[in-house]
Parts: sequence; C-alpha cells; structure tokens
Amino acid sequence: MSPSLLRLSQGQLNLLAACPRRFQHIYLDQLASPVSPEQQENMAWGNRFHLLMQQHELGLPLTELELASEADLFDVVQSFIAAAPELFGDRSAAFRPATFRPATFRPATFRQSEHRRSLELQGYLLTVVYDLMILDAEHAQILDWKTYAKPQNQQRLAQDWQTRLYRFVLVETSRYLPEQLSMTYWFVRSSQQGAIALQPQSLRFAYSAAEHERTRQDLTQLLNQLTAWIDGYTAGTDFPRTEELRGTCNLCQFEPRCQWDTPSSSNPLSAWSDMTDIAEVAI
Repeated sequence: MSPSLLRLSQGQLNLLAACPRRFQHIYLDQLASPVSPEQQENMAWGNRFHLLMQQHELGLPLTELELASEADLFDVVQSFIAAAPELFGDRSAAFRPATFRPATFRPATFRQSEHRRSLELQGYLLTVVYDLMILDAEHAQILDWKTYAKPQNQQRLAQDWQTRLYRFVLVETSRYLPEQLSMTYWFVRSSQQGAIALQPQSLRFAYSAAEHERTRQDLTQLLNQLTAWIDGYTAGTDFPRTEELRGTCNLCQFEPRCQWDTPSSSNPLSAWSDMTDIAEVAI
C-alpha cells in the first residue's frame, strides 16, 4: 500500500487523530460501519439541502414536483437566504421558484458552489470541498452549511480538522495571506421537529500566519505517523489504539476486536463474554 495513493479528507484526519485503530478498521480493513435509520434520514436531508443550495447558486429552477416533495427543505433554504442576504445579494433575488437565480455580483467577485481543491503534502493528497467559496481582490470566504444544531463548544470546532484543513489548503493553493481568509459555518437546521423555529446561526473563524504554521506542523506530524503506521500495517502490525479514550471505547463497535490483542485477554473469545453490556451506537 503506497501512501502516495491515499487521498485524505477532513473526516479521515479527524478519525485518525481520535483513534488510529478505528481509522484502520474502517479505511484499511474496509469493515462496514453500521448506520442507523435516523442517521440515514439525516444524511439524506443534508444531501438534499446541499443540492438545493447548489441549484440556487447555479440559477437552476425547481420543478413543481420538487417543491411539493421538499416543502420542509424549501422553507429552511428560504429562511437561510433571508437570514444571510449579504451572502446571496439583493433580497429581490431571493430563492423563489419563479426566478430561482442568483443575484448579480461585482465582476471582480468569484463564487463557486461545491468547489473542490487538493493539496499534496508528505506524499498524501489532501482534498477539501467548499460548500461555497467567495473570492475578491482582498478577501477569501469559505462557507460551510451544517444541517444540525449549533454546537456548544466553539473551541472544539476551532480545533476540528475541517476548520483547520479547509483554511490551510486555500492559503497553500492561492495567493491569499492567512489574514485575508475566513471560514464561516452556518447552522441552518437549528430546530427539531415540533420545536420553536430559530433563525439560522453562524460561527466565523478568522485565520493568521501563526495558526497556518501550527496547522502545517500538526499535519506534517500526523501524516508522518500515518506513514509509519501504514508501513507497520503492511508488515502485519495493527495501528495503535488511543488509550486515553478507553472510557468511551465501549461505545465503539470495534471495541471487542481491540480487546483481542490486550495482554489481559488470553482467549480472544473472552472479549465477547460481556457483549450484552456493550452499547450499540451508530457512527
């Protein structure tokens, strides 16, 4: 297995940093990870929302069938665009099935939905997809749509590899300085069914040269570790477990497999003896 052929996303970096062994089981061993019906429904809803936002950006019309079947989604999109007119131009160019085309922006502004970029680093191809990217002569904006409620821990989101990688790749693949760049998360589905509807909320993260260099150092270290772990895996050695997370390992579907190689488990089948106590949770 050659690291140079391995394409990495922010989700894979997050998993690798959280638990290398789990990364191995999912991406190298290709073990299926169960998804609950509720998660499947949420993912489908999120995919449809992203598609509608892309349609809006491209000026493609909605069909009557789509409007009838996607009423809830359509309402959320309308509320979002009304709450952030600065992102979508004049209010008169709002998301409407009759016109359904974006507003007119300055010629110097470059906008693209679902913009993909890649950066080779340490023999890996780091890949990002921006839900919306807006560039002008002085500033670069990365916009990301989140279809779940606003997280409580802003610092944790700041350390998430999506926040770090998305800004890092754009600086490395453009002429923008870190201080000219920002990334904003929009949480568009801030209410659950039956709850009071809330205005979409956002979190904005600026950038700096110091953060950029810290990200470069952390990425280099993590990718160097990954290369060493892949070399060991090719020779028959598993990726390491994250011992400090043992308190939550019982929530992972791979926990029994990890117990098989612990010194206290002389019999691999003994790891299954307490399976009734292991909670089944979706990834």
